[in-house]
Amino acid sequence: LTAPLVVAGAVARKWLAEHHGIRIRGYLSQLGEIAVPFRRWEDVGQNPFFVADQDKVPELEAYMDQLRRDGDSCGARVEVEASGVPVGWGAPLYDRLDADIAHAMMAINAVKGVEIGAGFGSVAQRGSQHGDELTPEGFVGNEAGGILGGISTGQDLEVSVAIKPTSSILIPRPSINTAGEAVELITKGRHDPCVGIRATPILEALLALVVMDHALCQQARATA
Repeated sequence: LTAPLVVAGAVARKWLAEHHGIRIRGYLSQLGEIAVPFRRWEDVGQNPFFVADQDKVPELEAYMDQLRRDGDSCGARVEVEASGVPVGWGAPLYDRLDADIAHAMMAINAVKGVEIGAGFGSVAQRGSQHGDELTPEGFVGNEAGGILGGISTGQDLEVSVAIKPTSSILIPRPSINTAGEAVELITKGRHDPCVGIRATPILEALLALVVMDHALCQQARATA
């Protein structure tokens, strides 16, 4: 199901880069309880976890091995961004750029949360902290994640996605059968302890497709 999305996203990324100089990339920032702070982009393509700190890979491998032995699973958090997006893409209501991004990300089965910019962190912020001050040189911060009022600001689009633990695990779980009777359910076979470790390319593709869609809409409006 996701393979066609990644292929289409690759085409979109190339088109966006050639026509608008837009760059889209992402990395895994948390695996279960283990947070992996960003270190450098060069590390992302050098490991199977897509983390931006190669030194964390042994710890993540050990964590995954333990999950397999336990027959359990965990969730993950992935950050994706688009840099070079021009000012003015999107709309204030029906075709909001942030709404379309959230809609696309939530289309992936395991995704349970999407943040734009500060996201849920903005709950603890004050207006004086969250508001991105504007100066003659540009915005001072990017708490809004590159989108204000549904329209791109020219800053990087910053999206954070939460992925739930894999549902199919070896640990017995209570459930019911078709007769409504209590049963114990065990899912056997090959299952990933964390589907989030493969999500980065998929989410990059989805962001590329949404941004390209808005690029074409903007182009259509400009030539109408």
